[in-house]
Formats: sequence, structure tokens, C-alpha cells
Amino acid sequence: MRRMLILENGAVFTGMGFGAESDCDGEVVFNTGMTGYQEILSDPSYCGQIVTLTYPLIGNYGVNHEDFESISPSVAGLIVKELTDVPSHWQSEQSLEAMLKEKGIPALAGIDTRRLTKIIRQYGTLKGRLTSDVNADVQKIVSELQTAKFPTDQVSRVSTKAAYASPGSGPRVVIADFGMKKGILREVIKRGCDCLVVPHNTTAREILNLHPDGVLLSNGPGDPKDVPYAVEMVKNLLGKVPIFGICLGHQLLALACGADTVKMKFGHRGANHPVKDLTTGHFYMTSQNHGYTVDPESLAGTDLVVTHIAINDGSIEGLAHTKFKAFSVQFHPEATPGPEDSAYLFDRFLANLSATKKAGIQYA
Repeated sequence: MRRMLILENGAVFTGMGFGAESDCDGEVVFNTGMTGYQEILSDPSYCGQIVTLTYPLIGNYGVNHEDFESISPSVAGLIVKELTDVPSHWQSEQSLEAMLKEKGIPALAGIDTRRLTKIIRQYGTLKGRLTSDVNADVQKIVSELQTAKFPTDQVSRVSTKAAYASPGSGPRVVIADFGMKKGILREVIKRGCDCLVVPHNTTAREILNLHPDGVLLSNGPGDPKDVPYAVEMVKNLLGKVPIFGICLGHQLLALACGADTVKMKFGHRGANHPVKDLTTGHFYMTSQNHGYTVDPESLAGTDLVVTHIAINDGSIEGLAHTKFKAFSVQFHPEATPGPEDSAYLFDRFLANLSATKKAGIQYA
């Protein structure tokens, strides 16, 4: 089966179609990770996007039930250079193609992914369409893509629909799920916490009624300004309970404190992004997946200070509140996929919870 990728700038790539037989539209992005394709595909932060994997050989170790970051992947489509037909790994339970068919995700192989990545780096993320109609009117599709308005409800599509608990004997942590990766919950559970996961539109009062020792703001897809109710929720939690934000949660904390966010040209997506922790002077390799960033100029007049920066482009990777126990990072300390260098941030969060308890701070 032949399949085409058509971009809004008129570029066309033709290769072999695999996975689901359906067509799809989406924002075309690239990820530079050498491994972790299963975790990438099941990361809710990719909701509605067509992901290009820059590593040339994909599918060689198959798919297993342990490495999913969500139950139902919400990525729109997948693009690879070369697909492995016969995976080989002791944990493999099915092939990547079989999983994509099962989950209804169309994919494209056999194209020049290096050229595609260079186009995205030059023009920024582009709207694109994967179609099996190789005789389609390309100019008509390009016009449709150029005027298309993609949905902005990604967070509501990937967030849990109802609250649920993972009981533990330690501090109670409420996780606001904006598209949470399973790895985040795993790291909090690993530290013995009593975890409550709540939907994206839960109010601050509802969260405080659960008597949390701390609140974690999860990762998630899309523009943080598309969820103004979440910004309001964070505003109303500040100073009442310790907060830790990750990825989208980082951006929401910034907006709640009066800073601004802007769309990046092509974002950070990969498992090898170097970051400096300004509080310790240490450097870490991090896993990242985001298309928006906090505008450094907007921090003036806020109570936020920069704690981490990206080495490659100097963008903000971490913030801390100067008055309240609230901090955030743009990268993924839980990794999956990627290095686990920055898992210490979960311990820093728990230390904030312990310090708050010792100080006898009460809920407002």
C-alpha cells in the first residue's frame, strides 16, 4: 500500500503505508530519540500530532504491555525511515505495525526523514496529511491544510474522565491530569505517596477538599492558553499547598504567576536534551516533548526565578516561586523514554511537602 505525506508548504513525500488504513491530518513534528518509540506513541502530549522519528530503524524490538504511557495512544500518525518486519526482543509481544493497526494509527515508511526534519527545522512545525490516495489533488489538499483550524481540546480528550486513587502510606499527592504519562504516577507511587489523580477541570476548592500534602501538575498536549480554567486553578492553589509542575504543568504555573508562554519554532522532542540546574550547577541529560516555552522577558515583575536552562538554545527549563513552595520543570524527570538523571526532582518535591508539614502550615 502506497501512502503520501502532504505538507501545507507543498512538500510531498511518498512511501509505504502501514498501520491503520485510514487517513489523518495533524501537526507534523520530529523526535530525535534513538529508542522509546512505544513510549513516544503512547505519550498523551502528542495528541493530534504526526510524529516523525529521526532514528532510521524503528520497530526492531517490538511492543510490550509494560511500556505504554497511556492506555489508548492519541498520536495522529507516525513517520519512519525504515520499519522492521520481524522484531527481536525477549519482552516483545507484538510488532509495531500490529499495534498501530490495533490502535487505529496510520503510518508511513520509506521516505527521507532527514529531508523532512530539515524542512520542519527551516519552516517550523507544519500541518500535514497522511493519505493513501496517491492520485489525490495535492494542490487542493495543500489549500485545505493552509486554512485548516485544528482542534484545541486536546487536554480534555486525553485527561482521565473520573478521579481515581493509588493508595499509599506516605504523603497525599493530588495529581492534576492534563494528559499524564504513566511514568509520573509510577515515580510518585515509588516514593510511597498516597496518590489521587483528578481530571483536568477539577477546581482548586475540590482539590483542597481532598486534603493534599502537595499537588503535581502533569504534562499534557497543546497550548497552555487553551486551558484557562487550569491556570485559574493553579492561581487558587498557590500559597495553600506545595506545587510541582511538569511540562504543561510548568507552563501553567508560569501563566498563573503572571508570566507568558510562546510557541517555539519546532519545539524540543527527544531523549538527549542537555539542561543545567542553576541551583546546583549540575548538568543533566533530559527527555523532552513540548512545542511551547515560557517567555523569559515576561518573568519581570513576577515572583518566579529561573532554576534550569536548556544548553542548546538557552530557553527556560525550570522555575521556582520565591514566596511559596512551588516549582516546575519543562522537561520530563520521569523519563520514559530517556535518561533518569533528573528523577531527583520528585525527591525535592517530597522535601517541600515534609518542610511544609514541619512548619505547621494549614490550608487556607
